[in-house]
Amino acid sequence: MAIELLEPSNAKAYRQLMLEAYALHPQAFVSTIARREKLPLSWWESQLDDDLNALFGAFVDSRLVGIAGLAFEPWDDARHKATLFGLYVSQAFRAQGLGEDLVQAVLSLAGQEPEIKVIELTVSADSSAALALYKRCGFEQSGLEEYGIRVGEAYYDRVHMRRLVNVEDI
Repeated sequence: MAIELLEPSNAKAYRQLMLEAYALHPQAFVSTIARREKLPLSWWESQLDDDLNALFGAFVDSRLVGIAGLAFEPWDDARHKATLFGLYVSQAFRAQGLGEDLVQAVLSLAGQEPEIKVIELTVSADSSAALALYKRCGFEQSGLEEYGIRVGEAYYDRVHMRRLVNVEDI
């Protein structure tokens, strides 16, 4: 198993894994499979070649089986924040520590950016495994967004979480 920064050459595998995530867990993402499957491969490549995003992949036998991203803020007055997004591990590879390894890779990258002081994320309130993972990694709940996501006629709450980094100079 290896955790690596994804590059545009990983776009096809990234697209496939994200479409799986959208299909199996629509309440966990703000986009939909219907919207994302229409996008050309060049769009997926551009997501992996963007200075405002860093995406990590978990590889098992050269197969991409997990992802997590860190989005940097483009605005000067918000550059102290970053957002952990898109954490997903394929069902067959869960409960092996890959999710935590991906989160730790994101935290490590954020720790290398002295300007970043806060990492934020949102997670489905009904995702107990993801909530437990984020808590183990030092995130704390900072809010609850009721009815945060709608899938068909069902509504799902979103938990907002944050973790401080690089706080020794605040």
